[in-house]
Amino acid sequence: MPRFSVIVPCFKVQGFLRECLDSLLTQSYRDFEVIAVDDRSPDGCGAILDEYAARDERVRALHLPENVGLGRARNAGMPHATGDYLFFLDSDDALTPGALRAIADRLAESGDPDVLVFDYARTYWWGGTRRNALARVLADIGSGTFTAAEHPEILDLLMVVWNKVYRHDFVEKNGFAFPPGYYEDTPWTFPVMLSAERIATLDRICLNYRQRRQGNILSTTSRRHFDIHDQYERVFDFVDSRPELTGWRPYLHRKMGEHCLDILAKPDRLPPSDKAEFFRRTAEMSARYRPAGEPLPAGLRVLEGGYTAYRIGRQAGRAGRELARRGRQTRGAVAGRVRRMAEDVQARRPLDPRLVVYSAFSHRGVLGDPGAVYRKALEIAPQLRGVWVVRDEETAARLPEGVEHVLVDSPEYRRVTARAGFFVNNVNWPGALVKRPGSVHIHTHQGTPLKYMAADLLDRPGGRFGVDVPQMLRRADRWDHSLVANRHSELVWERAYPCHFASARTGSPRNDVLVGAGAQAGAAVRERLGIPAGHTVVLYAPTRREYVRGGHVDRIDLARFAADLGAEHTLVVRLHPSLAAGPARGTGLSDLHRRGLLIDATDEPHVEDVMLASDVLVTDYSALMFDYANLDRPIVVHADDLGAYTASRGTYFDITAEPPGHVSRTYRELAWLLASGSWRDEDSTALRAGFRARFCAYDDGRAAERVVRRLLLGEEFPDAAEAESDRQQGVPVQERCAPSDRAHSMG
Repeated sequence: MPRFSVIVPCFKVQGFLRECLDSLLTQSYRDFEVIAVDDRSPDGCGAILDEYAARDERVRALHLPENVGLGRARNAGMPHATGDYLFFLDSDDALTPGALRAIADRLAESGDPDVLVFDYARTYWWGGTRRNALARVLADIGSGTFTAAEHPEILDLLMVVWNKVYRHDFVEKNGFAFPPGYYEDTPWTFPVMLSAERIATLDRICLNYRQRRQGNILSTTSRRHFDIHDQYERVFDFVDSRPELTGWRPYLHRKMGEHCLDILAKPDRLPPSDKAEFFRRTAEMSARYRPAGEPLPAGLRVLEGGYTAYRIGRQAGRAGRELARRGRQTRGAVAGRVRRMAEDVQARRPLDPRLVVYSAFSHRGVLGDPGAVYRKALEIAPQLRGVWVVRDEETAARLPEGVEHVLVDSPEYRRVTARAGFFVNNVNWPGALVKRPGSVHIHTHQGTPLKYMAADLLDRPGGRFGVDVPQMLRRADRWDHSLVANRHSELVWERAYPCHFASARTGSPRNDVLVGAGAQAGAAVRERLGIPAGHTVVLYAPTRREYVRGGHVDRIDLARFAADLGAEHTLVVRLHPSLAAGPARGTGLSDLHRRGLLIDATDEPHVEDVMLASDVLVTDYSALMFDYANLDRPIVVHADDLGAYTASRGTYFDITAEPPGHVSRTYRELAWLLASGSWRDEDSTALRAGFRARFCAYDDGRAAERVVRRLLLGEEFPDAAEAESDRQQGVPVQERCAPSDRAHSMG
């Protein structure tokens, strides 16, 4: 008996069917059967099913003699199912890699619940991907099992059949089946969820829900949308047959009314001539099923009037929104004039040479190189006033105690930026910020560049997608100093940003904590992350890809990678910051973290802490490798898609020809490098030494101090290249850093 019976109804989806079936049959978990139902499809679906059934014994093709519709096609497959769990997969959707393994593991972990609800992502015909907006519900509920009464928020999720698996004997015991008509998921999902005594959740994207440009049944204009009334009739009939479910009637009454009004409000659902009738039917059902003594929910009160009143109300609402929009425009214009007047007043006041305004990663807090400079200034230049620009109140609440801050684009922000003598940032300041004569802008960047940047992207349409390079350069015209950690960066930044700045050979301030860090430097971080003592910590830090929309590609099966590392190892994963809030973590990373198979360190605010806590870095083309090299710990470059990456984004040199350590081009090679111990052999050490000599040349552990003394205070202090030369000549540190009449060039 297989663990899963996957029932796949098919009708006019020949263009998507192979992708659907392939996503199933290539799953690493193989204990399942596929019951594919040809609902008398007029295209090539039947032949495709026969082809797959002939070459894979797990696939069984059923050919119905007549078209019966989606729900009854699912019914036709159920008698042939022999698995422990039923999974209804629509034939234009697809499973994500590793989905069935994750579902099977969660079922075992939760003791075979009646229903398991998992997450999904919408994939659009134009290439976009968007995670379920209510995914947090799956995570917040916790790891145990529950009923809908205990966690009614589970019913706020999209009430469809395909984001769940169902225990077969639970379905048979209750006699659940799909009715004919549109909206067939409604009279299945509500009875199932309300009847289930044990529900579990899986906070992982297991399915890509295809949003087709055309062909979606529920997006067609037709009278068949009237079926929604019949389907809710069936839901109420079911509740009436189960006295223990009577308490759900107020909730179902509200959901029914909201669902029907939502259909009525959509312009592409009902023919205009049928909308009044649909409204009338909805109002009649609302009155019939409204529980005695229950007040009518505010959102349904419109049903107490007629259709004419409903239309007038909708038109009034649109008119009101338009008036509000115009009012906001007018108020915005007035506020803009007032703001400009205030800025003019501030601009007449002298600059404050002791005021330093900081920002990092688009106003996300005291982070990165600007954060390191700020902390050093507090230590050695307390006369400087440092003010941080943050994006919102939530970010402000996370700032360390005592950090002075302003919200971006607030009146306080405009007052501070109008008078600041210095600006320190690792991204460009907003375009509205005007550089006053005499103010000094210090740009720290975000590490050493491997991939093409700024002007070098102009002949890379894929790499510059969504990037306004001319605007980027106009904002870079405000820079006075560009911090560099090596000669390579100096040459690249001056080429990529053809602007009037001076390169400052300071090193990277955020790397000061890495330079000379001992083996125990990350002990406190390890303890905080829950890493067992004595474990070898493998940090996996992939970068984003420009050759796919959204930037995320699963290059490694993380569950397999963690398992292959074996005992006494901990896998720590840190995604590129641009992927932290997207669907990337939902495709397995969050669930693997919850289960303790790895540690997701993407949200750790200071990447330096994560690096200190690790013993070896595995990356692809991330600039993190240049920072990590300062630790003088092993690095493995996994370059299995180098050709696609360089073709889309472009790189300044071939990282596989001049690597910081061993290079793998397949997962098998990567697993062997780590299992055999080759990742830390003599060849790895020699490669790393050459890499460090080239790319860590200016990182001497005093970069932040150098920025504060030379650029903020105007003191004499040797740049990193001079300091290294003096060190080699035996000049004492005190003499190297003492003020002198020597002219020092930061370039």
